[in-house]
Amino acid sequence: MKLTVRYANFHQGSDYVAQVLEAARAQGKFWPALEALFVTQEQWASHHAPAPETVWQYLGHLGLDFDQMRKDMNEPKVMAVIEQDRADVKALQITKTPSFYVNNKPLTKFGHEQLQQLINSELAIAYPGQ
Repeated sequence: MKLTVRYANFHQGSDYVAQVLEAARAQGKFWPALEALFVTQEQWASHHAPAPETVWQYLGHLGLDFDQMRKDMNEPKVMAVIEQDRADVKALQITKTPSFYVNNKPLTKFGHEQLQQLINSELAIAYPGQ
C-alpha cells in the first residue's frame, strides 16, 4: 500500500506552509515537521487570523537548518511540487480537506470506518479469495 500526501492549498498562507514542509523534506524531516504542524495547527492556522510565518517556532525541536530551509523553500523544484499538486487538486475537483482516494476512487463520506471499508473493498478486488 502506498500513501501519497498532496497539498490542497485552499486557505490563506497554506502555500507558505507547503513550502516550509518541502524545505523540511529536503533535510529528511518532512514527516516530523508535518506532525509538529498538525499538533500546533490551532496556534498558527486560525481561519480568522492565519499566521503561517509563525510555524518556525513549532519546528525548533527538529534540528532543522532554518537558514537553509528559507533558501530551499523558494527553489524551483519546491514550487513545481506545489504547482503540480494545485493542478491535481483542480483535475480531481477536490474542494475540501482532508480528501481520500483509494485506487483513484474517492472516499465519499468521511470517517475512519468508511475509509477502512473502501480499503478493504479494494484489497478484495486486488486479492480475491484472500
